[in-house]
Amino acid sequence: MSRPRPQRPGPGQESVWDYPRPPAVDASRESVEVWLGGQRVAASTRTLRVLETSHPPTYYLPLADVAPGALRPVDGTTFCEWKGEAAYFDLVAGDAVAPRAAWTYPHPTRGFEVLLDHVAVMPGAVERCVVDDEVVQPQAGGFYGGWVTSRVVGPFKGEPGTWGW
Repeated sequence: MSRPRPQRPGPGQESVWDYPRPPAVDASRESVEVWLGGQRVAASTRTLRVLETSHPPTYYLPLADVAPGALRPVDGTTFCEWKGEAAYFDLVAGDAVAPRAAWTYPHPTRGFEVLLDHVAVMPGAVERCVVDDEVVQPQAGGFYGGWVTSRVVGPFKGEPGTWGW
């Protein structure tokens, strides 16, 4: 395993290597949208970003900013060492369904209580996610839920050769 070489951020950029571990939660006023099946299923300017070393930010939107009926609970959970047990949703827009594309922490652990009543979306599972009019690139690897924009530099966990970082 090679040691990562952090990229130097330019003006207005953040390096994911400056993010903390354990992660921090940062309130954001950026305009965030989630699209599926040609419909905007969520939009907010009051999101939370989870910032963790080597990961692009994961955006959490208030449940109130998700379209009614767009979240369908599904069975199964996962466990995050920092945030606790996550519950999942299919994201639904008309006939379009993105299986297990969204998750929430119904009982977040101490320090992450602010995530209560918020939902994150896996960018690679939906039509598109947008931050301030920029279409997000999903974090590589298909497991993590990071949102890659021009505002963050890596390298990012999930890319080839990053197992074990």
